[in-house]
Amino acid sequence: MSDVYYKTINRVTSVLLFVEGIKDAAYGELAEIRMEDGSSITGQVLDTRNGLSIVQSFGETRGMNLEKTRVRFMGRTSHLSVSTDMLGRIFDGMGRPRDNGPPIYSNEELDINGSPINPYSREEPSEFIETGISTIDGMNTLVRGQKLPIFSASGLPHNRLAAQIARQAKILSSSEGFSIVFGGIGINSEEANFFKREFEETGALEKSVMFLNISSEPSMERIILPRLALTTAEYLAYSQNMHVLVILTDMTNYCESLREISAAREEVPGRRGYPGYMYTDLSTIYERAGKINNRKGSITQLPILTMPGDDITHPIPDLTGYITEGQIVLSRELNRKGVYPNVDVLLSLSRLMNQGIGKSSTREDHRGVADQLYAAYSRGKDLRNLTEIVGEEALSANDKKFLNFADMFESRFVNQGYYEDREISKTLDLGWELFGGLDINEIKRVKPEYIKKYGKWEGSNASK
Repeated sequence: MSDVYYKTINRVTSVLLFVEGIKDAAYGELAEIRMEDGSSITGQVLDTRNGLSIVQSFGETRGMNLEKTRVRFMGRTSHLSVSTDMLGRIFDGMGRPRDNGPPIYSNEELDINGSPINPYSREEPSEFIETGISTIDGMNTLVRGQKLPIFSASGLPHNRLAAQIARQAKILSSSEGFSIVFGGIGINSEEANFFKREFEETGALEKSVMFLNISSEPSMERIILPRLALTTAEYLAYSQNMHVLVILTDMTNYCESLREISAAREEVPGRRGYPGYMYTDLSTIYERAGKINNRKGSITQLPILTMPGDDITHPIPDLTGYITEGQIVLSRELNRKGVYPNVDVLLSLSRLMNQGIGKSSTREDHRGVADQLYAAYSRGKDLRNLTEIVGEEALSANDKKFLNFADMFESRFVNQGYYEDREISKTLDLGWELFGGLDINEIKRVKPEYIKKYGKWEGSNASK
């Protein structure tokens, strides 16, 4: 650690200090910014070249006196003290206690940027994580080691969904440790209080570590927070052999901070003003999920982002979709109908679903039931659009059954209570109940032996 203070600040922008005459500063190195009144704030080196270092301030820079402000480079990168004592605790975007509890004292400190994982050492994600939500468990199954984002939009209940998943998520083996790491990025005070209250009152906090950054706090904390959360998850997974579910909301706020810092550095903007390296930056977060050979623990990610203007082609969801293994998309139309959780299953996808379902994981009929639900609901929605043109009277009796199926699917399968925790067997049984409203010869995606074993047909809908 250097004791040399530099008074060679060339200029200051809203979030950056440009310090000249620096020869040995390193990318990511921490810096102490000593103000005129003797107070100090922390910063981090974002770039260094030709003797000029760009330092991101973690605090306020307005009114800073360039001649009397000094900068000291600390010779180390950001580290986080980690311990199992973090479970049940709430921290801010810099890793400081937010719950009036003591700081975490530990002999083990980890670099928040993580260590690169050799692709050869990665295990393929597998094994079912039950969220208790039918549209996820039944049709877009989450598996250990997967990164499965939730695409939402302004005004939709993604925060309630995040809290419900954190409360209900579990693995089927009770002998293995399971924990939640929750990161609130740039959320407002009302949202922060909601999450704190939900986690504390439902007991979810006991198995969780929370990091909360409020929108009024420095934007740099929004860049650091997901890395703090994932560093904590890596410790719990790979040192304590736990299976960890990381929930990050809202990644759009993270990307907005990235754009703000890029603009302050006067970089050439990419799509819609976001930096051209945003794909690479997001991958440094999302790719920290997974399973590693010879390690018992795993990290599963469920990042949540709000699509600006409900646009799924916006750079943030677009780039996220390239990196992750599917997406859960929330529907404004279903939300208007009062359906919760308002998951649009036809736009949603879990690319690793097959690796977490089946006879040894969920149930033997799971794949067939999911495929049949997709097919029947899709046909019902097409017929719903057709009736707006020709009227329901023009439909055949069989078509009307599919039209009714679409309504029942939304009201009974998709819709469920905020405190309703459905086991996977109940979800699949509910699917079979809905199939009972169709003719049995329309069930073409499920094996005949499963139709015979689980089918619930009576009367005119039975075999012809």
